Amino acid sequence: MNAPTSAPSPEPSHSPSTVPETVEAAGASFWEWFSGWPLHILLILVIGIVVLVLLRRVIGHVTERIATGKGTTTTDRPRSETPSSPWRAYFRRAPLVEDAIAMANPLANQRRAQRSRTVGSVLRSTANVVVGTIMILMILQEIGVNIAPLVASAGVVGVALGFGAQSLVKDFISGILLLVEDQFGVGDYVNLGMGAEGTVEEVQLRITQVRGLDGTLWYVRNGEILSAGNFTQQWSRAIAEVRVPVDADLGVVRAALGRAADSVREDPEVSHLLLEAPWVRGVDAVTDFSASFTLLAQVRPGEQWEVSRRLRQASQAELREAGVLLREDVAEAARGE
Repeated sequence: MNAPTSAPSPEPSHSPSTVPETVEAAGASFWEWFSGWPLHILLILVIGIVVLVLLRRVIGHVTERIATGKGTTTTDRPRSETPSSPWRAYFRRAPLVEDAIAMANPLANQRRAQRSRTVGSVLRSTANVVVGTIMILMILQEIGVNIAPLVASAGVVGVALGFGAQSLVKDFISGILLLVEDQFGVGDYVNLGMGAEGTVEEVQLRITQVRGLDGTLWYVRNGEILSAGNFTQQWSRAIAEVRVPVDADLGVVRAALGRAADSVREDPEVSHLLLEAPWVRGVDAVTDFSASFTLLAQVRPGEQWEVSRRLRQASQAELREAGVLLREDVAEAARGE
């Protein structure tokens, strides 16, 4: 008779008390790994993003306030007149001539807005590149990459690009300086040399677009602008040259031109364009056939041509009224010139 077989013994199982120990060991092992380079990379990313966001917000806030003119003129007042903000009134600056000029020039605000926003865009792009480059280098260093060769290579590449693209870099730097110094802006009538004379339509960091009187659109590289003549910044001067027969009575001519200047000053269509009363400078040149007088007036920016035309029209009318200019005299003077 066969002996009964014994039942197989159960395999040993983990005690319930060992499970927490295993989980705790796993957690400690994970934290030991995570507290190394992963945590450092995460901190670099978080701090870098926060710094970049703060920089962009500060740059955008400052440039937008400059663009809109908030806080830059004497008309701004504190938000509250409570005694808790006396320092606002203390630091409020005194009126300046530039404020009146900016208010008188309808294009000043547009030029200021474009200048500040363009500079703000450059600053934001620079912040992106600088902060991003620092973050990448720090992350590479944390994962064990030797960044010294990378930094050296970047320096060599930068020098090579600097030599190869120095004209482009020159254009960008010149464009930034043009905007910061406010040498000219959109709507100004300028002479940039090389035949580029006309109204500025767009100012970019690399090129400036100028529309000539004949409709030609000039593209001028900012790095090639050695001198810029602005005809319409802050104020302008109307100049009207008037020629009379050389044998005319100079006293009668001066009196007639004085009446012409007074009529232009009292003309409601152009009187608001004047910053000073027009005046007669006197005899500037004498030829065999004519004597030249000049009328001058300080006017608002860009209005000198209209005021000059009105001065010439009024002068011709007054000279004819005084009998100095006759139609045959005008024709003879035109033939002599």
